[in-house]
Amino acid sequence: MKQTILGANGQIAEELVKELKLHYTNDIRLVSRNPKKIHETDELFPANLLDAEATAKAVEGSDIAYLTVGLPMNSQMWVDQFPIMMRNVIDACKKHGTKLVFFDNTYMYPKTSEPQTEETPFQPKGPKSSVRAEMANMLLEEMKNKQIEAVICRAPEFYGTGKTQSITNSMIFEKIAQRKKLIVPVKDNTKRTLIWTPDASRAMALIGNTPDAYGQTWHLPCDDQRLTYKQIIDQSSQFLQRKLPYQILPMLFFKFGSLFNKQAKELLELLPRYKYDNIFVSDKFKKRFPEFKITTYNEGIKKMLE
Repeated sequence: MKQTILGANGQIAEELVKELKLHYTNDIRLVSRNPKKIHETDELFPANLLDAEATAKAVEGSDIAYLTVGLPMNSQMWVDQFPIMMRNVIDACKKHGTKLVFFDNTYMYPKTSEPQTEETPFQPKGPKSSVRAEMANMLLEEMKNKQIEAVICRAPEFYGTGKTQSITNSMIFEKIAQRKKLIVPVKDNTKRTLIWTPDASRAMALIGNTPDAYGQTWHLPCDDQRLTYKQIIDQSSQFLQRKLPYQILPMLFFKFGSLFNKQAKELLELLPRYKYDNIFVSDKFKKRFPEFKITTYNEGIKKMLE
């Protein structure tokens, strides 16, 4: 069974390739502008997903395609490129009768402390969350009309090793590695739901290879312990047996910084969610796949610090 990864260069894709090879198939195609092999048997297919014809050729012959493409944190780029990629991938999968597994995020959810389930209505605020809502809705419409066999796998913020990119990784764990003062965005006492990157990829491979999982949205599995940044830092301090000083940067700091710093400006849209507890609920997955081993925060933090 040929399984194809569209957007094969990020950490999620790398972990996914390893999981597919380990448990599901040797016939794996890696698609990106400049794909790189992880196993000797991987098939490389350079393609730009903004090109409809190239995308159709990249998908051709695939039983399952995983869309894991990422873009730099640049709102204009997201607005200009993501909807085109989504359209091209949907059309390619429809043309070739390929199942589609879409790796999604939670940007379009309300930035409140209400628990987030697969039924949570979208309330996008800002360009990045609006684009993510548009992409998900585009696919949901095709699924509803029975035009495509597809599934949406949604994950909250990541933490993990390798090329994992997230606010928590860059402001907490990378600063620990650099022995610099840690930065906590907005508040240190709100609960965070984070997903261990390899868990996200393992769960997505499992869903993609479970025929009755299609036609639905799934929240990928997370530890329900939900630590605050203060607790994450305290736990890290205990493991390392040294005090980890940190600084809370209030919203006002980022608003001021956004006047001069492009990165701070891009962060502004995401930061309101750090004012509230983030309660991402993955009970549906846990009930359907009770044997799946979820990495606890305790285990994940330990691996990060090692």
